[in-house]
Amino acid sequence: MELFSTILVYILFALGFIFLIKGANFLVSGASSIAKKYGISDIVVGLTIVSFGTSAPELVVNVLASFRGNTDIAIGNVFGSNIANILLILGVSAAIYPLTVQRNTLVAEIPYSIVAITLVGFLANSRFFFFERENPELSRIDGIILLVFFVLFMTYIFWLTKQGKKLTEEEKIQTMPIGKAVFFVIIGIFGLFLGGNWVVDGAVKIAQMLGMSESLIGLTVVAVGTSLPELVTSAVAAYRKNSDIAVGNVVGSNIFNVFWILGVSAVINPLPFNIGNNFDAFVIILSSLLLLVVVLFNKKMLVNRLGGVVFLIAYFSYTYYLVMRG
Repeated sequence: MELFSTILVYILFALGFIFLIKGANFLVSGASSIAKKYGISDIVVGLTIVSFGTSAPELVVNVLASFRGNTDIAIGNVFGSNIANILLILGVSAAIYPLTVQRNTLVAEIPYSIVAITLVGFLANSRFFFFERENPELSRIDGIILLVFFVLFMTYIFWLTKQGKKLTEEEKIQTMPIGKAVFFVIIGIFGLFLGGNWVVDGAVKIAQMLGMSESLIGLTVVAVGTSLPELVTSAVAAYRKNSDIAVGNVVGSNIFNVFWILGVSAVINPLPFNIGNNFDAFVIILSSLLLLVVVLFNKKMLVNRLGGVVFLIAYFSYTYYLVMRG
């Protein structure tokens, strides 16, 4: 019976990748059509519908980890996913097709994602500042604070939707019917959610067989596994030359992961914070700053293929460090 269960996990692991790829195609097609239909910019769709859909695996993994007390996986999953989002996913996407970054993303959304991880680091280490706590942790109060910042982010998104442009009659004809577009989005999110879970379950089982620690599994295997929806979605968007969805998906997911997912997880169950995670938080900040530098030093305000290669080298160097750290 156990052998059958193991084989089933591996079969679902393989099927998971198929669901991820097809789900990403459906999600990008449906979300892009909705954006055009209502005059909403692709960057807003990337920051909301696409980000929320591709962040579903992280949410499920973290909520379950919080209920079960596997807090190393909960924290490591979010930190590892955010690093993978910038260095791995943007790296792969830019290598496929250079990614143009909008001005709003540079001056507001990327800085806000840096504020997000800085706030988490401050709250988790607050015993070193002014709160009397025995050990570093994200308490339920901290979780509520993160959720308040998430509401502020959604308020900003609501403001962005008001900046949408009106479509010409010709553009409206080119979009798919709204019912079909919504169906594509739902099917896409479901495919990403199901595929992501199957891939993560298989990856964790393989990692445990190799004797990897819970924290290392969270930062690498689970983090990359739950980031696969973002990876496939952004890669598909880049292949279709839709930079706004590719970039918005990554930046939006990073903000969702910290304010929404960590916030909900901490409210469910306080999350003890491993001191070693401070380094991972620092890597997230450095990765975000690297993204800003790469774009600002490019006259066309984009992440070109060379920048994508730099991101990938940085990501694999970080992963090598994690394995050595154990």
